[in-house]
Amino acid sequence: MTKQYNTQQDWELNPDLDGELVADTENLPSVEVQVEKIADRQRQITARVQIPQPVEQVWKVLTNYEALADFIPNLAKSRLLDHPQGGIRLEQVGSQRLLNFNFCARVVLDLEEYFPKEINFQMVEGDFKGFSGSWCLQPCNLDNSIGTELCYTIQVWPKLTMPITIIERRLSKDLRSNLLAIYQRVESLANQNL
Repeated sequence: MTKQYNTQQDWELNPDLDGELVADTENLPSVEVQVEKIADRQRQITARVQIPQPVEQVWKVLTNYEALADFIPNLAKSRLLDHPQGGIRLEQVGSQRLLNFNFCARVVLDLEEYFPKEINFQMVEGDFKGFSGSWCLQPCNLDNSIGTELCYTIQVWPKLTMPITIIERRLSKDLRSNLLAIYQRVESLANQNL
């Protein structure tokens, strides 16, 4: 079963680079979110957004791993760890209020970069039974200029203590907010370089 959303609603105010809230919803793009049931307690969630900047600009923002917590909502920590084989290992902690209690989830991810098209990640340790996915960047035409279609796909398998319907709903909303935050960050950095 696949659910599909394509909306600007439920977006959250995100701080821009100067710490001010960006409240101009008119210029924010729609984010398409699809949820697919893989198994009883496993979901694949895909979110897409078009960003009017070249792939290289979007790549720079995505791969500045330790800065991600500065602008992505509900991401409390994002830091690089030593990888035993010399690859890219990243620890991330998400935190938010959910049903009147603080919910935190920690993952340690191994990443593989394939510049400029794809970043794959696989959980090696964390608060889920399984968590993996990818960022895909594809050049696209936007209003007679070259932009980027950014696609984020995760496969999530929560532990039994986490209700899957709440996780599914929360991740769908968070992915929309996260992609809009990335959109805003890329645009803000591009405007600083003008």
